[in-house]
Amino acid sequence: MSGEPVKIILLGTGSPIPDPHRAGPCTLVRAADQNLMVDCGRGAVMRLMAAGVVPAMVQTVLITHLHSDHITDLNDLVTSRWVMMPANVPLRVIGPPGTKAMVDAMLLMLGADQHYRHAHHEDLRANGPLTVDVEEVTPGEKLMIGDVLVSVHQTDHRPVDPSIGFRIEHDGKIAALAGDTIPCAGLDEMCRNADAYVQTVIRPDLVNALADLLPIGERMRDILDYHSSVEQAAQTAQRNGVKNLLLTHYVPPMAPGQEEEWRSHATTHFTGTVILGPDLTSVEI
Repeated sequence: MSGEPVKIILLGTGSPIPDPHRAGPCTLVRAADQNLMVDCGRGAVMRLMAAGVVPAMVQTVLITHLHSDHITDLNDLVTSRWVMMPANVPLRVIGPPGTKAMVDAMLLMLGADQHYRHAHHEDLRANGPLTVDVEEVTPGEKLMIGDVLVSVHQTDHRPVDPSIGFRIEHDGKIAALAGDTIPCAGLDEMCRNADAYVQTVIRPDLVNALADLLPIGERMRDILDYHSSVEQAAQTAQRNGVKNLLLTHYVPPMAPGQEEEWRSHATTHFTGTVILGPDLTSVEI
């Protein structure tokens, strides 16, 4: 395959359950001169630095939905970019309806911090107020980010609604990235013939075993009806001619040494390449 490569880095492969070894859900796509982050879970900025990308190098964040574990580090990214850049270049945040209200509330939360930094740093004060450029999008929309084409697709994470995924295309390469979702027509459309498809996944067998041991077991079982299992993600990839399937957001957390066990649940249904592992696992397409 010719053309300029696109790199996908699983910055954070964790879930809502805090994990000392995994940051929250976040994926970096590096295409042309663009650094696009899809979701921004806990610890995402630290993993971004570990990937050799400083916050100022991130131009755009794509939000799949407004569950807290997918957005909790957005405030750190916004603030870190602001204080590390010589000019005030607003971060572009693209997400479903409701994203603007979330960002407005976040900026209100950061108001005292902005006041203190303006009082202390004349150059920040001269740059003006901290701002974020928010665009709310719906399925069917397409937009250009530099030379990169991004299309928006419907996913199904009900009762979380809306939820969306993104198909990113550059120089003949296609990366499809979903957040939390079950298989649906929009997901098929998004990842059809993709070079790489990134999907959050759960293991129902392990979730049920864990639920049997916990006082919040029924709450744990509730997640089974609105996340793709490893098998379902593999079936979606196979059905749509995907070349590389990247699994992330492992629930329950993938223990060290379990990679091949998790992989086997996918390879039974998918003949392409299955990629999984710790934070900073990556592929170039």
